[in-house]
Amino acid sequence: MPPEVALAIFLLPFLSFVVIAFVIRPFLNNRPQLSGYVTIASIGISLLLSLWVLVEVIKSPGHELSMPDYQWLAIGDTAIHIGVTLDALAAVMLIVVTSVSLLVQVYSQGYMRGDPGYPRYFAFMSLFTCSMLGLVLADNLLFLYLFWEGVGLCSYLLIGFWFHKPEAARAATKAFVVTRLGDFGFLAAILFLYAKTGTFDIAELYVLAPALLSATALTWAAIGVFSGAVGKSAQFPLHTWLPDAMEGPTPVSALIHAATMVAAGVYLVARMFPVFASSTEAITTVAIIGGFTAIFAASMGLVMNDIKRVLAYSTISQLGYMMLGLGAVGVAVAGGVLEPEHGLMLGVAVGIFHLFNHAFFKALLFLGAGSVNHATGTFDMREMGGLRKAMPWTYLTFLIASLSIAGIWPLSGFWSKEGILAHAWESTPILFYLAMITVFMTAFYMFRVVFLTFGGEYRGQSEGSHGLHESPLVMIAPMVLLAILSVVSGWLPISELLGGESHSFFGALASPLAWASLILAGLGILLAYAIYSKKWLSAESLRQRFAPLYTLFSRKYWLDELYESVFVVRILIDGLFAAFHWFDDRVVDGVVNGVAGGTVAAGRGIRRAQTGQLQAYGLAIFIGILVIVACLFIFD
Repeated sequence: MPPEVALAIFLLPFLSFVVIAFVIRPFLNNRPQLSGYVTIASIGISLLLSLWVLVEVIKSPGHELSMPDYQWLAIGDTAIHIGVTLDALAAVMLIVVTSVSLLVQVYSQGYMRGDPGYPRYFAFMSLFTCSMLGLVLADNLLFLYLFWEGVGLCSYLLIGFWFHKPEAARAATKAFVVTRLGDFGFLAAILFLYAKTGTFDIAELYVLAPALLSATALTWAAIGVFSGAVGKSAQFPLHTWLPDAMEGPTPVSALIHAATMVAAGVYLVARMFPVFASSTEAITTVAIIGGFTAIFAASMGLVMNDIKRVLAYSTISQLGYMMLGLGAVGVAVAGGVLEPEHGLMLGVAVGIFHLFNHAFFKALLFLGAGSVNHATGTFDMREMGGLRKAMPWTYLTFLIASLSIAGIWPLSGFWSKEGILAHAWESTPILFYLAMITVFMTAFYMFRVVFLTFGGEYRGQSEGSHGLHESPLVMIAPMVLLAILSVVSGWLPISELLGGESHSFFGALASPLAWASLILAGLGILLAYAIYSKKWLSAESLRQRFAPLYTLFSRKYWLDELYESVFVVRILIDGLFAAFHWFDDRVVDGVVNGVAGGTVAAGRGIRRAQTGQLQAYGLAIFIGILVIVACLFIFD
């Protein structure tokens, strides 16, 4: 396959960005729909090229294509190369990014219709798609980090897309600042690894990092890389930005904050998995953070009333599941339970298979939320209800996605979730129990959304700008395609392609773990049905009975207050920044002002000697001559 194909995959969306930003927006602003067509065409071609890459990767030995490197920069003996990686992991991620992005752009034509920022929206979405594809293809950490910051920039621009809303502006700033904390650790790790190994190349780091670094240094380098993943994938404790990011347009939430960008952290850990698996402490940290985040975020999803925020916490929880899957297998490899050659591929397969399936059903859930907002004008589930009859296609697709994320056989979520649970049971039983509790919670909060949104009678006061009827075909068609993928993506041999285990369609039900998780998911659905559909149990009485827990979950464990009031206001603004201001005001400005004041004072003193009288100048010259003569006689 020509190497130009791989470059074209991410350069086409960049070309789309350039055309929209510098041609359509300034010169053809009276035809904004052109920006949508250009974006869809460029990403559609990228999808076709990605499918070509996938076919070639499947046929190639070792499921990897050899691509040439190009020298970008040479400084002395140091040469930095530009190259692409085309292996099974990259091929799968290319399909995820291009397919979901294409469907979201089609959907956006209906959702964003009439918005004054229509061309700007598609320009940013094109730039994001380019950055995400470049991140996936990069074969060295330097360019991976370049595109990593690119997706962060696009996230900031799209969260704050409606910048006239103070909430959107604050959310964009919060996302930018919080993710920077993780990115600082990632950048430090990149520079440290380069200083110790002399290379940015990821394949070379697999070999050189464990060989040249001490165990402690390798652990800290891996944890530095993981800190970047924690920020981008909204893992505890840097998770607080993602729920607020829902202030952006809903298709942005579907693409960037559910299916692709937030999965970049999981992809990073998978790409650097051999380095993580070389350190027991680092890979254990990945497993613990992932397992804790899964149940932690799910607990907050139980009580939220904003449909998009429920889905945001669900995304955080599912990303924790992926980290748990990677960590569980990595712990087995680091502990010698699994052979490295098999375990390294298995760990990537377990985590990325769930990422692959999750991208489709979570994007669908967000698009479904946008569809009901299109009809009702609100995201508050307390003002919805009864939409099943008015919006049958939205209801059906949303129901399929909810069943899939709950892990119901034979939908796609079942297959990848069972793989994670099985390996967690084998390596870290404590995290397995947390994951099983999360299964119950996930099923409950998702069907709480289903019953509150689509069941019962309509409770809202308004009916949006179009009334209570189904969304247009341009929005429904992508949702139907995603619903099909939410059913069948788990049947595809993605796990085997990545080096994982195959599964039998009916044989999976022979596992006791599968039945245990299905029963827990069923109980979660049943409880939601009892409370929010049949009302056998009163939601209000349960809220009062478990008031402390409800308050804890609904206030998000007071972490926003802790970060903003204590860390930002007390420690940074009133503490560190105030100290910097005092030092700048008293020391830096004091020295400068002191030197200036001394110079002025000296000038005033010297100025008094400049009288302008010739007699005085002559007298001074005469006295000077006498002093010189006296010195000659004294010191001769």
